[in-house]
Amino acid sequence: MSSPGASAPFSRRRGRALPPPAGGPGPSAALVADETSLAGLLAELAGADRYGFDTEFHREKTYWPMLALLQLSWREGAETRTALVDPLAVGVGPLAAGLLERPATMLAHAAEQDLEILRHECGTVPTALFDTQVAAGFAGHASASLASLVRTYLGHDLPKGDRLTDWSARPLQDSQLRYAAADVVHLGDLEEAIRADLDRRGRLGWAQEECERVRLRTTVEPDPGRAWWKLRDARQLRGTSKGVAQAVAAWREERARRLDVPARYVLADLAILALAHKPPTGRAGLADVRGLDARLARGEAGEEILAAVARGRRLPPESVPGPPGDEVPRELRPAVALAMAWLGQLAREEQIDPGVLATRLDVVELVRDGSGRLRDGWRADLVADPLLRLVSGSASVAFDGAGSLVLEERSHRRLGPETAGPEAGRGPAGSRPATAPAG
Repeated sequence: MSSPGASAPFSRRRGRALPPPAGGPGPSAALVADETSLAGLLAELAGADRYGFDTEFHREKTYWPMLALLQLSWREGAETRTALVDPLAVGVGPLAAGLLERPATMLAHAAEQDLEILRHECGTVPTALFDTQVAAGFAGHASASLASLVRTYLGHDLPKGDRLTDWSARPLQDSQLRYAAADVVHLGDLEEAIRADLDRRGRLGWAQEECERVRLRTTVEPDPGRAWWKLRDARQLRGTSKGVAQAVAAWREERARRLDVPARYVLADLAILALAHKPPTGRAGLADVRGLDARLARGEAGEEILAAVARGRRLPPESVPGPPGDEVPRELRPAVALAMAWLGQLAREEQIDPGVLATRLDVVELVRDGSGRLRDGWRADLVADPLLRLVSGSASVAFDGAGSLVLEERSHRRLGPETAGPEAGRGPAGSRPATAPAG
């Protein structure tokens, strides 16, 4: 935890030092609001091999998240230091070379949106990541909040704050800054505690592998051609309607990025679906499209919409892949249902967040064509091998008579390490086999 003296260097550089809150200890921080202070902060961070990171942002009225505050913490000897960077007063571009591209590990909680912001603001993401929410999922903490993990592992309660506070308003109040600092001040201690827990369970490598997946996933922009997958009724579209939905939704996404407004401000989902079901061929037809603003139809955007509709109608079916999990052969649907039931139990037995273990999409990809992330790394042994036996018919799922599911070979011998090969069903040291009933 920070002390008042820890922030003194920043206050001398015209940063604003915050004292601990009255009535008890709490994180203090320096507010970095000019280039000199930012350069000094990066110089102090140069020796850190890991650093805590968080952001406060708004995106209600913009396409890109509007960064309003950036929080950092790091160790200096036995002391934890914290600093808050005001991106409305100083550009955060220097973070790219000064911090993100250095061989240091970013410690963050539920980091995907933070990484998206960094990619947009700085053009890069950190070289290494330890996501405390992702990592804690391998110890049975499903999508846990930072507050709950800090309480569980460290025995501290984070200060309560107004979740709906306006982080873009200036000046920021001391209470806001203390609340923001609390989001990073414990990350170093929390990482160490989770690492120790996972090391005891034999799962630290699993967690590191998954954190790297998260980091790499955020290094590229989402494909506008897949934006139509988010439409509520996307799976009900057929034939040329799918192509029109893909082309129009991609146009909407690209225009929203260019104007920096939410996609729904450009064109409503209802209008995209209406265009897909009954594609117009001219401006007159646009006037009858449900959910399409008449002013939009009359302007330049109207011509662009018509062009997108025309492109979509010409798309061959093979270039319009449906939403993930949409194309499951009928004969494999029972296998998917059985697999999900068994995976739910496996997650409980192994004390792994079910969403980290495997999603329905993961199962669909595996049973459909043997693809997806279940074939790689730790999931291959624990999940993919048993499920492939289930799909091939060499194994089945049954009740064990005590309310638990077991995966058995068709000879009725239970599928486990002895029958599934040296790696199948192998759990970490001290855990039960993947097929063991819940005790």
